[in-house]
Amino acid sequence: QVQFVESGGGLVQPGGSLTLSCAASENIPDYYVMGWFRQAPGKEREGVSCISSNGIYYADSVKGRLTISRDKAKNTVSLQMNSLKPEDTAVYFCAAANSVTVQNLCVRAYVSYWGQGTQVTVSS
Repeated sequence: QVQFVESGGGLVQPGGSLTLSCAASENIPDYYVMGWFRQAPGKEREGVSCISSNGIYYADSVKGRLTISRDKAKNTVSLQMNSLKPEDTAVYFCAAANSVTVQNLCVRAYVSYWGQGTQVTVSS
């Protein structure tokens, strides 16, 4: 079964930047949708950004600050995070699903695969 491994989390000051990466353990077909979720302490897991071959979704809370990208040749999906805020502090999870829309993955959480998560802490 395909596995997804995240990297790039850490501690950053407010206003700083981080780039998260998620690598799949095998080739991922183009029709797979990939994305990022996050879960802060005491809160539900939420979809942050998802990408497919014909669409991208961003949660309202991150629009203009986060950019998702996918490298199909390397089977990776990345999340460039700028202007980070303390409320962005959470465990960030890579997610993937077969043949869904970005809305179904990010909003309705039709997730087939999860990564193990990487901690992002925004604090001075």
